[in-house]
Amino acid sequence: MAVRACGLIIYRRLQPPPSSKVTDSIEYLLLQTSYGTHHWTPPKGHVDPGEDDLQTAFRETQEEAGLQANQLTLIEGYKKELHYPVHGKPKTVVYWLAEMKDCNTEIKLSEEHQAFQWLKLEDACKFAEYEEMQAMLKEVHQFLCSRE
Repeated sequence: MAVRACGLIIYRRLQPPPSSKVTDSIEYLLLQTSYGTHHWTPPKGHVDPGEDDLQTAFRETQEEAGLQANQLTLIEGYKKELHYPVHGKPKTVVYWLAEMKDCNTEIKLSEEHQAFQWLKLEDACKFAEYEEMQAMLKEVHQFLCSRE
């Protein structure tokens, strides 16, 4: 059976300079794992028994980044499933999109991560080594741009 995990792609909007596009002020939160290859990823984790997917996404975000559900706005209309093998077993990760209500809210990492970065799309794609993750970040950005 496939391993199932859920998480949130979290973004914040900085105050853009008057001459720039609104979408230029968007930054994405990526966390660097403190294990394995120290890869960068949005907060996510395995579904616990009795939990639904969205509950898992919010719980993992709170555990890994210290962000409470009431500090985020869930963005309607975006949900993405990624499928890839991990150690030879299939894995499914479901992501939702959430905006920080206050872009200055402090991130508090758990021991699972050693660093975090707020990154513009281009840099976020460089940090996220996996093609599926890069494609999803670009898709999210297009989704946000289309809502302007």
